[in-house]
Amino acid sequence: MIGSANLNIMIKAARKAGKSLVKDFREVENLQVSVKGAGDFVSKADIAAEKILKEELLGARPTYGWMAEESDEIPGQDPTRRWIVDPLDGTTNFLHGLPHWAISIALEHKGKIVAGVIFDAAKDEMYFAEKGTGAWMNETRIRVSGRHRMIESVFATGLPFAGRSDLPETLKDLARLLPACAGVRRWGSAALDMAYVATGRYEGFWERRLHAWDLAAGIILVQEAGGLVEGINADDNIIETGEVICANEPIFETFSKVVRG
Repeated sequence: MIGSANLNIMIKAARKAGKSLVKDFREVENLQVSVKGAGDFVSKADIAAEKILKEELLGARPTYGWMAEESDEIPGQDPTRRWIVDPLDGTTNFLHGLPHWAISIALEHKGKIVAGVIFDAAKDEMYFAEKGTGAWMNETRIRVSGRHRMIESVFATGLPFAGRSDLPETLKDLARLLPACAGVRRWGSAALDMAYVATGRYEGFWERRLHAWDLAAGIILVQEAGGLVEGINADDNIIETGEVICANEPIFETFSKVVRG
């Protein structure tokens, strides 16, 4: 699969940052960690990965804007294009030695996500998609699951931690969903949750209170893999609200009704 110049820049940047993170992951116990917030940590590895991504992406496309987790937003000379980057989605997993974390890079053009890369460096799984060209994992074209029945379906979400205010709402979601499905997973990386929907490992995913960089790349991955993506409130702009629901097409209507109550 040969993508556009922009997609190739994104994949190259993800691999370079992934190499740095894998090296640090092997020495995870020696990382110096600063507390960024309750239950939310940032490491030297995280910051180093973002530096690599910033150098690679803005070095190649210096006029584009920049939005990322660990640094200030930069408005680009080209106001229509912006990189949206999470250098390490699943930081808590990373710091606990759990090999489930990813680099997420999206390219936004005129308010729409037109390309996305999610790199699971620990497993060497590179997910990528570009508008109109399908979704891929390494050399393999990927599609959403073909399951039609909720009772056979597995879903993913994030569970609020450390006293976050959306816990009661999420517990209500689970109370409605768990009796109707085959299971719900909470693996700690929204980017990989959406990648797993795109590759058919999950039938669907929903979560509230995410950031743009958590889900931007996942949006186009799911869409190009044949899935549906909306805000939990259907008309919302997902990038702005950070609330998302996605699933394969046969399940989406029923699943979204359950989540939306």
